[in-house]
Amino acid sequence: MAKYFDVHPENPQRRAIGQVVDIIRDDGLVAYPTDSCFALGCQLGNKDGIERIRAIRHLDDRHHFTLVCQNFAQLGQFVIVNNAVFRAIKASTPGSYTFILPATKEVPRRLLHPRKKTVGVRIPDHVVVQALLAELGEPILSSTMLLPGEAEPLTQGWQIKEELDHLLDAVIDSGDCGTEPTTVIDFSGPEPEVVRRGAGDPARFE
Repeated sequence: MAKYFDVHPENPQRRAIGQVVDIIRDDGLVAYPTDSCFALGCQLGNKDGIERIRAIRHLDDRHHFTLVCQNFAQLGQFVIVNNAVFRAIKASTPGSYTFILPATKEVPRRLLHPRKKTVGVRIPDHVVVQALLAELGEPILSSTMLLPGEAEPLTQGWQIKEELDHLLDAVIDSGDCGTEPTTVIDFSGPEPEVVRRGAGDPARFE
């Protein structure tokens, strides 16, 4: 049964944030709000958590997981960024974008796209997520809270608790968050490619 945390959207309670981070560190799987929509998240090295996300979302091994990072310095530890890409990403973060980039050796092989050796990264503009990341001290391995056969992600914490209670260890609710997933930009080729149009304005990358 998932623990339910009602967290203030602007002044997240430190005790609640600490309890959620303890669950993540203890190989738990959590549902949490972001600046685009809810996400499923676990610790970077949590093999069981990754498989649980795959099972919930019916994902294959070509799915790009996302490393949700606190800031640009942290992001730079996990992906290879040249000067032009650096400027483009820096101008768009924090925000509702996911960037696909070649991964560094810091990223476990099981998270990489099997052929491209890439991974998704993002820096969210959301107070609660930033508090989680600051307490955890590393990225949260994440995937959009989109269930198989559904056109839109789940948007209410209570609804996620109700539907996925037996599959999660914690649900964080901080009120309304977005209903649209992030805009996904693939920087692994010679030119940036808009892979998914979502909450972030894709115009600057086209």
